[in-house]
Amino acid sequence: MDFQQIQLGLVWYVIFLFSLVFHEASHALVSYRLGDPTAKEGGQVSLNPIPHIQRELFGTVIIPIASYLMAGWMFGWASIPQDYHWARQNPKKSAWVALAGPASNLALVIVAMVLIRLGYYFDVFYAPDTITFSSLVGSGEPGIFDHVATFLSILFSLNLILFIFNLLPLPSFDGVHLIFFIVDDEQIGHILNYIHNPGLSFFSLIIAWNIFDYIFGPIHTIFVNMIYPGVTY
Repeated sequence: MDFQQIQLGLVWYVIFLFSLVFHEASHALVSYRLGDPTAKEGGQVSLNPIPHIQRELFGTVIIPIASYLMAGWMFGWASIPQDYHWARQNPKKSAWVALAGPASNLALVIVAMVLIRLGYYFDVFYAPDTITFSSLVGSGEPGIFDHVATFLSILFSLNLILFIFNLLPLPSFDGVHLIFFIVDDEQIGHILNYIHNPGLSFFSLIIAWNIFDYIFGPIHTIFVNMIYPGVTY
């Protein structure tokens, strides 16, 4: 790995850590607002990465670095402390807490899209012939705009990954809580037993890893073509 790849990896990690912490802080804030102060008491209602890293060192440091070295992009996870008794008593509120995380990533995707689109409109950016997660945006201006293009490319791609990945309707994933809005409270109690089963969570991760490319590719293309109307990838 050369120095340029190491530099790019550092940019990936800074954006990854911010995006993940923003995701978890959103969970924690909505949890607190809806009546469960557990995450707030644990210091998770914060963009300070330290309490999040301390709670999940493996998912916030080791796995992201390893995934970048192996695949060229970053993957990882974190979590917030919860009062599971409160979650059982308030399943629909718990569902809103779960969905706050992916919603925060979608918000960052939209911010990146707007900034890229503005740069494209003012001829600072252009649509490159081919795209990657790190080079979604071409810059017609040397220097700082090259770095901004790389930053926005990664911000967009990484948060779209986090948004879609977390919305998969699998145990331990945020998306599984969508079912809480369509089933009755008695069924929710049984569903919660499966959601927090460690064995099923590991199995879900394997499934997600194997199907994600098939789901993400078409959605990524749709979002990219929204940034560059008239350009087809």
